[in-house]
This record gives sequence, C-alpha cells and structure tokens, in this order.
Amino acid sequence: MSDKATLEINGNKYDFPLVTGTENEVAIDIKTLRGVTGGVTTIDPGYKNTGSCESAITFLDGEKGILRYRGYSIEELAEKADFLEVAYLLIFGELPNTEELEKFHSDIKKHAVVDDDIKKILDAFPKSAHPMGVLASLTSALTAFNPTSVNVDSEEEMYNAIVRILGKFPILVAWTMRKKQGMPLDYGSSSLGYVENILQMMFKRPDEEYKQNPILVNALDKLLILHADHEQNCSTSTVRITGSSHAGLFVSLSAGISALWGPLHGGANQAVLEMLEDIKEDGGDTKKYMAKAKDKSDPFRLMGFGHRVYKNFDPRAKIIKVAAEEVLGDLGVEDPILDIAKGLSEEALKDPYFVDRKLYPNVDFYSGIIYRAMGIPVEMFTVMFALGRLPGWIAQWKEMRMRKEPIGRPRQLYVGETYRPFKDISER
Repeated sequence: MSDKATLEINGNKYDFPLVTGTENEVAIDIKTLRGVTGGVTTIDPGYKNTGSCESAITFLDGEKGILRYRGYSIEELAEKADFLEVAYLLIFGELPNTEELEKFHSDIKKHAVVDDDIKKILDAFPKSAHPMGVLASLTSALTAFNPTSVNVDSEEEMYNAIVRILGKFPILVAWTMRKKQGMPLDYGSSSLGYVENILQMMFKRPDEEYKQNPILVNALDKLLILHADHEQNCSTSTVRITGSSHAGLFVSLSAGISALWGPLHGGANQAVLEMLEDIKEDGGDTKKYMAKAKDKSDPFRLMGFGHRVYKNFDPRAKIIKVAAEEVLGDLGVEDPILDIAKGLSEEALKDPYFVDRKLYPNVDFYSGIIYRAMGIPVEMFTVMFALGRLPGWIAQWKEMRMRKEPIGRPRQLYVGETYRPFKDISER
C-alpha cells in the first residue's frame, strides 16, 4: 500500500501522508490541507470519518464487535478485574499490582469527603431537578473548593487530582439520588470496597443496617467496567475539547456530564425504560410494537436496539445480559415493565428483520433493566452511566493534556449571506 494519499483540486495534485495505527487502521493526515491548498477544508458532519486525535486508551472495531481497554479485551476485564483495577488501567496505562491497587484505593478513600458547603448547593435544587443537571452543577462546583489548577507536568499533582475526583464523585452521585428521594445524605464507610460503598451510600436507610448483596455488587461492578470508556464518543470528545483550552479536570468532567445527558448518548438507557412504560400503558403487547418498529411509515422507534458504532452484537451487551438474568433471578422481581423488556429481547433475537439488520439489544437496553431491578430511579440511569464513564473521561483528559494537544477549533463551511451594506433603521 502507498504511504500517501493524493487529492486533486482544480487540476492541482496534493499529497498527504497516511498514518497507520497499531491495529492497522489507516488515516489520512490532513493537518496541512488548508495551508497547501490555499484555504480548502473538509466537511464531515458528526465527525463520522474524521479522527480528532491519536489515542492509546481504547480500541473499538464496530464491524467485528471488538472493544479493548489498553489492549485488554472487555470480556476478560469484565470477568477477571474489578472496576477500580480497570480505572487504574485506563488512567495509568497498566493493570495495577496488589501494592499499587491498595495504595490507589487508600488514596481515593482519603478524599471521600466533600466540603460541607456542597450540601448548601445541593439544598438549593428543587426535588424536581433532573439528577444529571444536579450532578453536572455539583461537579463543576468542586472547582470552587479546589481552586488550584493542576500542573500537568507534575506527576504528583496529576495523581492527587485523579484520586480526589474518584473519591468525591460517587458521593455526588449518591447524594443526587438521596436528595431526589428525600433521604438523609450518607458518606458510606471507608471499610468497604469502592463499588460496595457506592451501593451503601445510595441505598442505606437511616433506621437499618445495609446488607450487601454480592450479585448486585457483581452486576454493578460489571456495568461500571463496561461503561468505563468507549473511544471518541460525544461526551469524551467534549471532555477533551473542553480540556484543550486548559480548563481544569473538574470543569471538563462537568462538560462531559452535560454532553452525556442527551437521549442519543448516555440518556439512551433512560429512554429505554420510558419506552417500556409507554408500551405498558398501551396494554403491553410486544408483538404490536415489534411490528410498529418494522413499519417505516410509523414514527415509533425501538430504543435500546442496534448501535451507532457496532454493526454486529454489542460485546458489552453479551456480558451484561448474563448479569441481568442473575439479578432478576436473585431478586425475584415481579415487574410488568421487566416482563415487557424480556419479551422484546427474546422476539428481536429471533425475528429475521432484526437479526438480518443486526439490530440486537445493546448495553443500554440491559443496563436499564438491571438498574430498574436494583431500585434505581429511571432519572438516575444516566447518572450511573456517568459514574462508570468517569475513569475514561479522566484518562482521555490526562492523555490530551500530557500530549500537549492544541486547542480544539473545528472549521466550518460558511453558507450565509455574502457582504451586505448596512442600512439605517429608517430604510429597513
């Protein structure tokens, strides 16, 4: 294969180098395009064909259904590692040994307290506020209580900023949910594991001891691992481009939370449950809604099936489908919504229309089922997604800053009015 690509514009030919990644992906390096051509740029809405950076964090092959963090398959990580190990891997590049992991967890626990004034900010929100809006605000507010900007050239400062946010973020998540439910705020226990403490902070009642359910711990651990990073998606790109202005870690994360909120991104698992509620209200006939989904003239959209990137079965969905079955079996939950979800899943996996188009249930479909069964409110689903994605966002922000990437500044193609002389108001 040639090591260059040739572009011809108005009879003039321009050569641009080809860059090959470690997984043999090929990209055309067009950094010099505008300069050498005298102003020509590219148009690529949604950046479907444009790489914004080089990254060593996550490899994703949507056609083959492959997802790897730092070279490790998502299947092995979900089976053999816990969330804190995966967080360390994503952020620092290697799986931790026992000593490194214990220190990492210990340092996180040292920062598992937020300034008491954060409670005043939380109190100012009405119960009707969406938890994602609350979480984004509280995360940004952390900057006010940690005003010193991070010196990215200092390994110690970077490490301290990372363990600080990993310690405080689960508290904000739990408080966001407890505020919504009118429950007293809880700091959990430093004697617990990272995921166990998250569950206790979210669910512990003030009048009784909280008992850990190992099946729920395992399911949440897997969900967080599966959501930990996913290459240059909308929220991750937002974190990187915000940080490229040298904005701090906390405020960059807040921007990512806001980007994640949308129903086409992190809000998809909430959209799944809202769709299931609508089907239930209409009688719960899954076959009727499968037919509506196949009818091109019908505006109904089957949420939680297929994926923008994966053109095959979402590898994360294969893993979490098993965890969903374990959770539902253990809890013995009787819920018509979950029955509808199982019905849709079973029918889609057998229906030639969906099978031929590879419209399989994705990770959002199964994660919504698990969160529902665990007793997490629907409006908290995207908050849980943010909790899982936190280490990926941190890793991407850190990589961008360490590589000293330039400030993000996309070009555009102007299609508005050409020059017009100004008219006095009396002449308009």
